[in-house]
Amino acid sequence: MWKDIDLHISKIQGKNFQTHQRRSLSGGCINQSYTISDGDNTYFVKVNQASQVAMFEAEYLGLQEIFATKTIRVPQPIAWGISGTQSYLILEYLGMGGGDNNSWQKMGWNLAAMHRVTSNQGFGWQRDNTIGSTPQINTWNPSWIEFYTQQRLAYQFKLAHKRGARFPLADKLLASIADILSGHEVTPSLVHGDLWGGNAGFSAEGEPVIFDPATYYGDREVDIAMTELFGGFPRVFYQAYQEAYPLEAGYERRKILYNLYHILNHFNLFGGSYASQANRMIEQLVV
Repeated sequence: MWKDIDLHISKIQGKNFQTHQRRSLSGGCINQSYTISDGDNTYFVKVNQASQVAMFEAEYLGLQEIFATKTIRVPQPIAWGISGTQSYLILEYLGMGGGDNNSWQKMGWNLAAMHRVTSNQGFGWQRDNTIGSTPQINTWNPSWIEFYTQQRLAYQFKLAHKRGARFPLADKLLASIADILSGHEVTPSLVHGDLWGGNAGFSAEGEPVIFDPATYYGDREVDIAMTELFGGFPRVFYQAYQEAYPLEAGYERRKILYNLYHILNHFNLFGGSYASQANRMIEQLVV
């Protein structure tokens, strides 16, 4: 496989690349990750089974879409492919460092700029992708309410029911989404789709970077909501974002609705107490 990856990089870059150093990285729960270098150039490589190549293709296209906006930095996607029983994704390698208040402020500004990139096709994306390893359905829909009801929450509820979870108020919630979102103006914004603290960071120079996207066009608030789900970003980030692109009134309630998608997905991926957490969130929304 590694020879095929060297050849693929050589073809894409138009010059010979031969790996002299390969290092395995820890931290990922879905893919194996590596850095490879020929002494002059270094790349980041994700590896999985060949059957997962569609996931890598979708990530490549999602990064490519964000990269093309020139609003916020992402690792530049280089190539994806299959070698034998394995699939791979090759990305620009970014040496990561720490961020200060100025870096977090710029993260807020840059994310707001990305969210101002919109689609005239409605809500969705050019193809389905994944949220973690769960399929994420992105069929275009002119209605955000219908898109979020059917292609986000209803789909996750269906998967959770198959795993044995019970949500007594699920149907009531799905019927209430139109009321919860009533009066909320939604533009189909380019969103990261999985923006928690583990998918955001800073280059060695302090430049904001986001990665591992679950890209689509939706309500920009889904990204802001998820930044608050697992510990939250520093206050300066939210202040900068609000300065650049203020959120509408009612966000605090919509935040619960949007983060419910990720809690349901965590149950579908990991099980455990996430079902109880989802039921508490549903009760907050409909009771």
